[in-house]
Amino acid sequence: MEAVVYTSNTGSTEHYAKLLGYELSVSVYSTEEAGNKLPAGTEIIYLGWIMAGKIQGYGLARKKYKICAVCAVGMGQTGTQRKEIREKNSIPGKIPVFTLQGNFNVEKLHGMYKMMMSIMVKTAGKALEKKTDRTPEEEDILDMMLHGGERVRIQNLQGVISWYNGKR
Repeated sequence: MEAVVYTSNTGSTEHYAKLLGYELSVSVYSTEEAGNKLPAGTEIIYLGWIMAGKIQGYGLARKKYKICAVCAVGMGQTGTQRKEIREKNSIPGKIPVFTLQGNFNVEKLHGMYKMMMSIMVKTAGKALEKKTDRTPEEEDILDMMLHGGERVRIQNLQGVISWYNGKR
């Protein structure tokens, strides 16, 4: 692996990318930086944030680089929704997919994303509040919606780090 490349919106994905780059001793670039510094075909681990099940920036990254693993950062707990993420983004089966729980703060969002998530918090949040048999993951998501949350942790990257160390 030559680099970690990421697309971030509010900073969670960037934070994970920098933690991962440090742990793996590889360079870390935003997609903008990578466009100027990495040649086409470079082997990378790609990290992107999730919006409506789609990993932002993944489509462009896969056209330019050889993606060896994908990390998708969203509100769901680390390790969940991998099958759905793989299918919705058409990620080939040979490429490992890791999901990472990011931070959530509506105030850090911009433009249409802020508006969309504000609506989602009001509608989905109210529905979750009314639900009497919430799962632990639903409890966690509801807590994030209502109070915000800092969920970026080095421990969440252990699956990616183990995969990478097994490849060497």
